[in-house]
Amino acid sequence: MDLINPNCINSLVFSTNKHRQTNKCRNVFSTSKESSFRLSTAPQRSERFSTSISASDASVNGVTTTPADKRSLELVKSSKAMEQLDIERGVCVPFRKYTPETVRNKVLESRGAVISLMSRGVEIVWSLGLYWSNLTYDCLVGRDKEVVPDRARQLRNLLCNLGPSFIKAGQVLANRPDIVREDYMNELCILQDDVPSFPNQVAFNIIEEELGRPLEAVFSKISSQTIAAASLGQVYRATLRETGEDVAIKVQRPGIEPIIYRDLFLFRTLASFLNGISIQKLGCNAELIVDEFGEKLLEELDYTLEARNMEDFLENFKDDPTVKIPRVYKRLSGSRVLVMEWIDGIRCTDPQAIKGAGIDVGGFLTVGVSAALRQLLEFGLFHGDPHPGNIFAMRDGRIAYVDFGNVAELSQQNKQILIDAVVHAVNEDYAEMANDFTRLGFLAKGTDVSPIIPALEAIWQNSSGKGLADFNFRSVTGQFNKLVYNYRIRIPERFSLVIRSLLTQEGICFTLKPDFKFLEVAYPYVAKRLLTDPNPALRERLIQAKFKELASSKKIGPN
Repeated sequence: MDLINPNCINSLVFSTNKHRQTNKCRNVFSTSKESSFRLSTAPQRSERFSTSISASDASVNGVTTTPADKRSLELVKSSKAMEQLDIERGVCVPFRKYTPETVRNKVLESRGAVISLMSRGVEIVWSLGLYWSNLTYDCLVGRDKEVVPDRARQLRNLLCNLGPSFIKAGQVLANRPDIVREDYMNELCILQDDVPSFPNQVAFNIIEEELGRPLEAVFSKISSQTIAAASLGQVYRATLRETGEDVAIKVQRPGIEPIIYRDLFLFRTLASFLNGISIQKLGCNAELIVDEFGEKLLEELDYTLEARNMEDFLENFKDDPTVKIPRVYKRLSGSRVLVMEWIDGIRCTDPQAIKGAGIDVGGFLTVGVSAALRQLLEFGLFHGDPHPGNIFAMRDGRIAYVDFGNVAELSQQNKQILIDAVVHAVNEDYAEMANDFTRLGFLAKGTDVSPIIPALEAIWQNSSGKGLADFNFRSVTGQFNKLVYNYRIRIPERFSLVIRSLLTQEGICFTLKPDFKFLEVAYPYVAKRLLTDPNPALRERLIQAKFKELASSKKIGPN
């Protein structure tokens, strides 16, 4: 099964900026007969320039490119798996933080690279080999099912012991039913919150290095304990000496960058070795999975990118009085330290505290659903990790988001295909729904979808039999996970984030209000969004759906 499109780059539209722009100028994949790279930009707040680059020459609007520019273009085209990612996403990123080549060069140019790689390789092989031998023994003696909880716990501890790259990998696997069984996924979810912290003094030294001055010169006080600890860093609360404002300080783990690069190199090497087997036996491209993981991981490693993500969200929600995004103190932030406004909110999974603060739970949940849908359907830029520790209820009823290291994008093309899939599901056109899976990258092109059609029909009928108002994502996802496990379905990384985002936020809704009807609240916004969207294709998709028939049959509410 070939997951790589041989005509992977015909024409790509992208920005010359070395960092991702705001969603008003998102990169769009377009097809043409010419084999060229095009750079164009849409109108936006600041003045940008537009350039055109041909793949056959090295000039940019008559200006000769530098060797570094040529190298950047070579890196864009160097990885077939990366090209496949661009095609699926509908975007091209010309100046990547991650490519297999940049990772390899970064690792091999360091002193003692061979010894370090060999030592780390032995450690990984020994640890994983020992774990695998235990699994094999369990199968041989016929106790593989009864020891699953213990083995899942051992795997979580093993990943913690192997360091931040593996903790992050475990967090990703916790949302990949196409790779990991559900019982293991549940245990790996613990890695989202339960990660050991590193010593305060080490963190304070890093802050001082980034600031270029002593802590006391900037902060009048700082917490003696971490507020939160994650795989890549930890958070403190502090007060600015100059203004008296409370801030959150996010500090990166010490010496983490060379460790991440080294582990990514080993992951990619192993993926290249196993790729033929993984495609043939499992129907998934191991290189593609590692590249998705590596690209996201290196983005999270640079806190300047997270600061830009926050600025994008601030811009998107600037006219929305129901959403709070913390502002960034850029002059105090850098690649390893991020200083942002402190959010004095209530944890969104504490219904008693929310009610005690006089907040209308139903109104707060409606605000949350609306904010989530705007991110997906309107901005195409959404929070990729909205777990309960990253969402708060403000005392005035607003919803607040924190931690923007994991942010994902959906191109206009992907959004339209998603809406197609929803329309086909509502119209019970399961054959077209299966084809939508191929268009979204869940299935390789040319895959026979006929065996999947009855399974999709069964999932939808089971989930919507009582009416769309009682539809819930967790029920669908549980059934879909079995489908993924039985067929050669790969969940693209950005859609695994969409699924996780919807599941997590639906779970928060049910925690606060067990009888909450997620889809009933979401439907009016979605309908209004499609009806008022300037894109005629979206309005046409709404017309295609049998909303009148559904309304008359009382499968949806009167709104």
